Amino acid sequence: MSQLPKPYIEFKEKYPDIWQAYDQLGTTVHAAGSLDEKTRGLVKLALALGAGREGAVHTHVRKLVEMGAGADEIRQVALLAIPTLGFSATMMGLTWIDDVLE
Repeated sequence: MSQLPKPYIEFKEKYPDIWQAYDQLGTTVHAAGSLDEKTRGLVKLALALGAGREGAVHTHVRKLVEMGAGADEIRQVALLAIPTLGFSATMMGLTWIDDVLE
């Protein structure tokens, strides 16, 4: 996986017990259902887009690319947001996605 952003690394070093609990929570929720890894990644990308979290969008796009997800699949997540989040939010999301894909 890609290197974590500097603030995450610093947090992990300063608060290792909290980081470990957070990391374990992520592992646990990933194993709690029947979605495959790529589908979970696409859902997490959609959540990041809906929350307007640029850094999270970048991270999830990088992870999806590493998993072998195609650019069209990744961009479709943003396109699906048009009726729910609106056109301008979708355009914002597409620019964040393209920051990584291009």
